[in-house]
Amino acid sequence: MIAMVRMRLGGFVRTARAVPPLVAGLVALVVLHGGAGAEAAEAYGVSAVVLFPILAWQTKLLLDTEPDTQRRLVAVAAGRRSEFVGGLLAAGVVGVALIPLALAVPWLVGGVTAPVRAGELGVGLAIGLWAHLLALPAAVGLGALASRAAVTSPLYGVVILVCGVVGVFVFGLRDSVVPWLVPPVLAVARASAAGPTGAEIALLTGHALLWSAVAIAGYAGLRRRRA
Repeated sequence: MIAMVRMRLGGFVRTARAVPPLVAGLVALVVLHGGAGAEAAEAYGVSAVVLFPILAWQTKLLLDTEPDTQRRLVAVAAGRRSEFVGGLLAAGVVGVALIPLALAVPWLVGGVTAPVRAGELGVGLAIGLWAHLLALPAAVGLGALASRAAVTSPLYGVVILVCGVVGVFVFGLRDSVVPWLVPPVLAVARASAAGPTGAEIALLTGHALLWSAVAIAGYAGLRRRRA
């Protein structure tokens, strides 16, 4: 499994496909937070929203790096389950690698105000880490659904990716009647800005994990249909 993850990460880096999402993430964070001067928790909640489509796009690029023939050969040699899990783990690893960057950049460009009360910084960092860790599995699930391993046409992949991101901003609004259709990225950002309660943390975490599980299950089903 480790060798499989390393192989996918190596191909992703060597082909320079890792560069566009990294640059896009840096530019988005700098533009978003440049001189904004928000509290840490609020700034990080918004960062998670902005990084969600970038993480999903990054996942699609990583899974698309491996040619279909090579992917099938790996599945035969190592087993379909190992090949499936290895791709998702690799996508998770590169996503996790962006989180420290997302936590550091707002400070570097003056997007976060200095803490006033003792412990405020620690709470803000904890909330920010929570927001990004909830966005990551949902983004991986969406990117996987849009990958070449799941769909028969690159156009379908782009449509899935765009519709998924747009859906987050349409159905994730406060007054939406079907918020469960999309991962709670906007809801987490709102809770981060206001200071989430224990009940909100539990509810939003459960929602994000359940949505991610459904998306990954859908990815597995689409892969089986293409096999």
